[in-house]
Amino acid sequence: MSAPVVEAKGLKRVYEIKRGLFKEPAHLQAVGGVSFSIEPGKTLAVVGESGCGKSTLARMITLIEKPTEGTLTLDGHDAVNQPAGMAKTLRRTVQFVFQNPYGSLNPRKKVGSILEEPLAINTSLSSTDRTERARAMMTKVGLRPEHYNRYPHMFSGGQRQRIAIARALMLSPKLVVADEPVSALDVSIQAQVLNLLADLQAEMGLAYLFISHDLGVVRHIAHDVLVMYLGNVVEQGPKERIYARPLHPYTQALLSSTPGISGQKRERIVLKGELPSPLNPPTGCVFSTRCPYVTDRCRTERPALRELDGRKVACHYAEKFLEAPTA
Repeated sequence: MSAPVVEAKGLKRVYEIKRGLFKEPAHLQAVGGVSFSIEPGKTLAVVGESGCGKSTLARMITLIEKPTEGTLTLDGHDAVNQPAGMAKTLRRTVQFVFQNPYGSLNPRKKVGSILEEPLAINTSLSSTDRTERARAMMTKVGLRPEHYNRYPHMFSGGQRQRIAIARALMLSPKLVVADEPVSALDVSIQAQVLNLLADLQAEMGLAYLFISHDLGVVRHIAHDVLVMYLGNVVEQGPKERIYARPLHPYTQALLSSTPGISGQKRERIVLKGELPSPLNPPTGCVFSTRCPYVTDRCRTERPALRELDGRKVACHYAEKFLEAPTA
């Protein structure tokens, strides 16, 4: 077993919200104690609705934000309390692919310049070597040589995301954090970009943290799945186990609303109510206000994330779902 590229333990992110001159500030917990590790060549998908804390987690892993609590190790180095002189090395270890390929590329720069920029900032390579590297990376992601001197607006959405992926790989990172990388693309193009990511992972041994709300997309790329709700992990484990028999009611609802997710027919579970405010989360289970199986215990007692059937699940009654026949 390879050493993990990234290892997170108990990561939390709390924001202080000012509420006026004479009121105490409120505290919003965007991420509440997330732990995971990703080995080279593996993909962990983080899934959940908007507002569940996925993107905040991504910003902590890419060192854009510092966690309020917890430990984060990148390539064996402490990324929270970084050793002197390690910041530049750590930032090269992990790179980000953003959701919107239309907004993440500088419209005033040509593709060649966009790809060479990370090398110009972070390495001492000559101009000739930078150009050579950029052209080689363009070939790797399926762009043609003549694209080197074109501007981003001259490309389709799928091509722009290929440029963004190429830019992320210019510094040879070990971990790529992809935040909804195909959600802004046409469905016909999504499969091409997902196949490209899979091919690059196999070729370069990359680890991926793949942020998504679409379980249909996740099914094609993930090895492991981490399901978040209101900043908390509700289910976490190998993709096959979770897709075959989800043990948390929230995971069940997500899978039931994704058509054609498996050969099984699942009865559609419609969640009632809105996502609670993270400023005022439920007292007990975070999902208790929308769960179709809620009991008084759920409303008062927060379930621990525990091992069950080869994955972790935070539900008092997960055993009942394990005993029930599959649909």
